[in-house]
Amino acid sequence: MENINSILLIAQVLLSISLIVLILMQHGKGADAGAAFGSGASATVFGARGSGNFMTRATTVIAILFFLVCLSLAYVSSNRATPDSVTGSVTAQEVETPLQQADDMPPVEGGSADSQESDLPPAE
Repeated sequence: MENINSILLIAQVLLSISLIVLILMQHGKGADAGAAFGSGASATVFGARGSGNFMTRATTVIAILFFLVCLSLAYVSSNRATPDSVTGSVTAQEVETPLQQADDMPPVEGGSADSQESDLPPAE
């Protein structure tokens, strides 16, 4: 399930980058007025009319794929087998394992807390 999630995330990033590039490459509707005054906007690779048709179709296809990947990611993430709470993620083995004293710690000396010397003043 994690592999599908990773593949979908990579596909979403690539689709979003290509969608941004395609949208920025297109001319707006007001670009035709600039071409009439000699700005050269009409001399494109696809011709004056062809760029809008090809670019519009490519943008539509990539946008549809982007939304399908978004819906797929939502479906995959909602159907994960995760516990309902944080305490549900603890396994039984972790609960039954007692705490062990570290080997490098000195042993605790016997005696009460009052008999040990302290730099703190006595409590009142």
